[in-house]
Amino acid sequence: MVRNSGDKLFGTFSYVVLAIVGLAAVVPLLYVFSVSLTPFAEVLRHGGYVLIPKELTFSAYKKLLGTSAIPRSLAVTVYITVIGTAINLALTALIAYPLSRRQLPGRRYFLLMVVFTLLFSGGIIPTYLVVKATGLIDSLWSLILPTAVSSFNVLIMKSFFEQLPEELFESARIDGAKEFRILFRIVVPLSLPVMVTVGLFYAVGHWNSFFSAIMYVTDRTLYPLQVVVREILMLSQQPLENAEDQVPTVTMQMAAVVFASLPVLIVYPFLQKHFTKGMLLGSIKG
Repeated sequence: MVRNSGDKLFGTFSYVVLAIVGLAAVVPLLYVFSVSLTPFAEVLRHGGYVLIPKELTFSAYKKLLGTSAIPRSLAVTVYITVIGTAINLALTALIAYPLSRRQLPGRRYFLLMVVFTLLFSGGIIPTYLVVKATGLIDSLWSLILPTAVSSFNVLIMKSFFEQLPEELFESARIDGAKEFRILFRIVVPLSLPVMVTVGLFYAVGHWNSFFSAIMYVTDRTLYPLQVVVREILMLSQQPLENAEDQVPTVTMQMAAVVFASLPVLIVYPFLQKHFTKGMLLGSIKG
């Protein structure tokens, strides 16, 4: 194809816009990572903004990992992320599959109930009272069960299931397969993109669990990583008596941000292909 001047101009403009958007996303990440590895003297010398450090120091990470609560909170976060995501996916699939079948009696009313929860919620205090009445206070289940199902994710998965060929279900029923077997032996294996997408949503939510832990957990041994990191940051706000011997506030803050965000940043590139496909296919139908 022969490109005219208008096509070339549009292509150049697109590249410039994409470059600006890319820099807007990369520069803050690079700044956070660089400051976490930069000596405090160099940070002060550059007015608090360092993109490429001339010297490297791991003092902030040593102090962060040297805290006794970090390994315990990391284990708690990994536990609620793995177990919670598994429960989330199982329940979401069990709800989305029947809602995707048009022959379900009362399907319209069940869908209305799901959509209703997207617009209205019980509020913080009623939710807390329900969690307390069920005996979940001061347990890890209080960080998993209250958010076991997301209506938004149910609708995404339902839309994906609706796009599967109806002939698959008919042939499976002719062979004598029941609904549970159809779901776990046919639907789930064919729905890897949407399962990965929804699973990533749930996993990131569990990994960043903070408000639920503040609300429902008072036992410090059950604090997830985000709560412990927040406490460390609060302690780092204390005035420094000797700037050479102590880790400064800004360096500690950036190290905590990197430590809490790094696992998600590492996992996401491997799931990006499924994530993009799942979002596109799951959003075609309402």
